[in-house]
Amino acid sequence: MPLNPTHIQKARRHLRAADPVMKTVIDAVGPFTLRLERDRFGMLVRSIISQQISTSAARSIRRRLQELAGPDGLKPSNLAQFTVDELRSAGLSPQKASYVADLAGKVNDGTVDLRQIGRLSDERIVEQLTQVKGIGRWTAQMFLIFSLGRLDVFPHDDLGVRTAIRNRYGLDDLPDKQTAITIAAPWRPYASVASWYCWRTLDLDRKMNNGAKGYPT
Repeated sequence: MPLNPTHIQKARRHLRAADPVMKTVIDAVGPFTLRLERDRFGMLVRSIISQQISTSAARSIRRRLQELAGPDGLKPSNLAQFTVDELRSAGLSPQKASYVADLAGKVNDGTVDLRQIGRLSDERIVEQLTQVKGIGRWTAQMFLIFSLGRLDVFPHDDLGVRTAIRNRYGLDDLPDKQTAITIAAPWRPYASVASWYCWRTLDLDRKMNNGAKGYPT
């Protein structure tokens, strides 16, 4: 499901006019191609699974969890029926199994209403989601950006965004919170779009570095 193209055009125009560094980034990266994740519950489950493990390990655990869930799939009403020990059999750590169980329980009983959550403000959504064990502010911000398509979320603690800011704004070190917020101030009210462009610059940097292998400096 795409974001509103009119909003994205306005966001790109704003960012290019408000910040010369971001203008250069947008020119280098190209079109904004983010597509929203429609499965809100599934995204949160994947976020929990992926914490502090490799992508391949997370993929393997997710596949085993889907096998455990059976034909009913990764639905809150389905996963809420499993015990923590049963969830652990899919390869989840005891802690993450308890997180998934807590998420499924809270969504299933309506404590966290994912169907209606999009009607709330950003901060209220963060408050709702962080009731769940294992979901912190960063995960809630990723949900706002990648599932709900909120345009003005700035995840200042995100390592990728901080790395991109360091690289593109000529800093010696990763920016602290206040430095990052100051740099991002001109991005408002489209901080999510700018953050997406920051992440994409890391992809560009990796491609350049890989392409340079084997060549003399």
